[in-house]
Amino acid sequence: MAVNITSIRTSSNGFWQGDNPLDFAFPLLIVQTTLILVVSRFLAFLLKPLRQPKVIAEIVGGILLGPSAFGRNEHYLHRIFPKWSTPILESVASIGLLFFLFLVGLELDLTSIRRSGRRSFGIALAGISLPFVCGIGVAFLLRKTVTGADKVGFGQFLVFMGVALSITAFPVLARILAELRLLTTRVGETAMAAAAFNDVAAWILLALAVALAGNGEGGGHKSPLVSVWVLLSGFGFVVFMMVVIRPAMKWVARRCSSEHDAVDEAYICLTLAGVMVSGFMTDVIGIHSIFGAFVFGLTIPKDGEFTERLMERIEDFVSGLLLPLYFASSGLKTDVAKIIGAKSWGLLGLVISTACAGKILGTFVVAVMFMIPVRESLTLGLLMNTKGLVELIVLNIGREKKVLNDEIFAILVLMALFTTFITTPTVMAIYKPARGHSIPTRRKLRDLSSTEDSQDKLRILACVHGPGNVPSLISLVEAIRSTKKSLLKLFIMHLVELTERSSSIIMVQRVRKNGFPFLNRARRGEWHDRLAGAFQAYSQLGRVKVRPTTAISSLSTMHEDICHVAEDKRVTMIILPFHKLWRSEGGEETVENVGHGWRGVNQRVLNHAPCSVAVLVDRGFGNVGSQTPGPNGSITQRICIVFFGGPDDREALELGGRIADHPAVRVAVLKFTEKEGFESNGIVLRPSNTKSKEENYSFSTATMNRENEKELDEAAIADFRSKWGGVAEYTEKIGSNIVEGVLAIARSGDYHLMVVGKGRFPSSMVAELADRHAEHAELGPIGDILASAGNGVVSSVLVVQQHDVNHAEEAPVSKILHTAEYEKFKGNESSTSDGEISKDIA
Repeated sequence: MAVNITSIRTSSNGFWQGDNPLDFAFPLLIVQTTLILVVSRFLAFLLKPLRQPKVIAEIVGGILLGPSAFGRNEHYLHRIFPKWSTPILESVASIGLLFFLFLVGLELDLTSIRRSGRRSFGIALAGISLPFVCGIGVAFLLRKTVTGADKVGFGQFLVFMGVALSITAFPVLARILAELRLLTTRVGETAMAAAAFNDVAAWILLALAVALAGNGEGGGHKSPLVSVWVLLSGFGFVVFMMVVIRPAMKWVARRCSSEHDAVDEAYICLTLAGVMVSGFMTDVIGIHSIFGAFVFGLTIPKDGEFTERLMERIEDFVSGLLLPLYFASSGLKTDVAKIIGAKSWGLLGLVISTACAGKILGTFVVAVMFMIPVRESLTLGLLMNTKGLVELIVLNIGREKKVLNDEIFAILVLMALFTTFITTPTVMAIYKPARGHSIPTRRKLRDLSSTEDSQDKLRILACVHGPGNVPSLISLVEAIRSTKKSLLKLFIMHLVELTERSSSIIMVQRVRKNGFPFLNRARRGEWHDRLAGAFQAYSQLGRVKVRPTTAISSLSTMHEDICHVAEDKRVTMIILPFHKLWRSEGGEETVENVGHGWRGVNQRVLNHAPCSVAVLVDRGFGNVGSQTPGPNGSITQRICIVFFGGPDDREALELGGRIADHPAVRVAVLKFTEKEGFESNGIVLRPSNTKSKEENYSFSTATMNRENEKELDEAAIADFRSKWGGVAEYTEKIGSNIVEGVLAIARSGDYHLMVVGKGRFPSSMVAELADRHAEHAELGPIGDILASAGNGVVSSVLVVQQHDVNHAEEAPVSKILHTAEYEKFKGNESSTSDGEISKDIA
């Protein structure tokens, strides 16, 4: 090394005192870290449309920053990434790697691996053995072809090559499956179980390879007893961790459960220190330190608050900051220029094709033998071919132990990049589970009430973000549950945002086919018991069938999962939770916003849903009386249906009819009517492209027959009164000021829930509100008024949108008032200004 490492100082005295910060360890590390993060994040943004895992961007970023690209400029390379800084950068990155492998061990549930069965074990075994054998064959060729490859001991080189070609990256595979929405499919479940088997086997093989490697060059001349002692010591370490440390960590987890006080910080610090000590012990033994961290992660129980707190403490810092340094450092050590000439590039092609063929063919054959369909078997082979970050760890250890020289290291890094890169596009091309809209299901409550089939079930898809949504959801669904009409089938969908955090993978491990997942993430333990009891009671009710499911997706595509399930299950209505929750603490009302991204999910569902949609704005509706009012109980809920007219209001009225059938719920219908002669004002709405959909209400652009709509409204009211006149109140109110009229009812506290239509085809009264500034435009004018904070509203609100494909197109509008202006506008329809499209909406 050109620089004496002992002469390197940590920090400089500053530029003004003549020091160049880049000549000092810590300022240079800051510059290197910032540069790596910026480049890798930029590449991740570019690769996002291709659905590539983040590790691809990090490795490519390192290759670009290293000698293959930018590093060709000697001045840049010696100034930003000098050789003396390499041990410092790699030491910091290795701390991240140590804790990352601890997280991987934390994610692997050994009990679930045991339960996954013979099929997953067989697929994993074939996915390891055949590529391992192929790797040994390639190793023979590389030793004869690549200069310097034969200097390494024969045994360790063969083992390293076998491991490099046979490994499957469990964390990367989980991310790809989640991105492709295959996690909860049969293919996804089998692939995850097989990858878990593969991961455990890979780390055992890696420990063997490291034990054999010793110091790399000349390692073949050392005494075989050394490797035996290393392996025996490693085996003894694993036994000690499982027999002694695992029960101790179970005791710690119990001490940190919600039954006791808050998690003691001492236990967290002790566990983090345990990661370091475990890594040190395996390093002392002669196996890489990451093996100790991985085994320590296996000893910790997979559920409970303690595990979640550990994840919260370390995952963002490790996966967001330190781990990119490790994979970028891999790229920095990869010099593509070392692959010179047709022979080297031919070897690269051979290694890639051998790795792919061995993994895909081995998995495919065994999967077909287990009676898995051909297309699914091929998909499994492609998924198991995922290399990514685990492969990079193996290669870096091989290079560190001098088993792999620069040329072979570069070839294998490019192989890992290629095999991981092609996984997502090839799986998308080959395996396409039915997710499209080939059979439109345009369903609404009116369709169900007009059917002659008494066995036709009311199917509802209710979405929840977390525990706060559940009480109100149970109360609402129970109110809708008819005691006389058709059966109710309830699909509960837990919406889980797919983030870059590795805890998303832990969530995957908790998905259960016939149970509600992830409910133990709450800070209070009684919530899980309460919810489990509530849904157990629901399943015992003769006319309600509950089917839990989960959507794990990024917020930008979450609506696709919701709409797909709604269509696949022939759902009549989707119930969405509003993105704000009202809490009452000590007499004071607070508003909790779960995030603007969830508002976008609701907006996209409203735009694309194959059935009617209801958005529930909860102000304590779940705390009204009994959570599940029985059919013979007293009146526990009072619900008001506000009716102005139009398709959405008619759907709300239809829902009110179903609620009125429940003897424990009192329903009142309040119809706002126009003053005589009011309609002659000639209110006209026309689409405007100068207004924002976020800040202005959008209305349907379809042509509407006002007289026909009025007849349909009157028929709906007459039908409701004829059916429910004896049990539901009906009142008409002349709407002089509908905003104050609606708010007066919502402030009074007379009703626990107000049901309103979104009003995409507004009556003249609602059309008057078109120019109001919208706080929640997706709820329509009336729903927005009732959902906005500061209006003194105490009732919860349910905003209903009826499904009709003809009403799908919506746009913000401009409003024209008064008869004279209306006639003038009608006479000049063809000459519009400001690019506005002229259309009579109301």
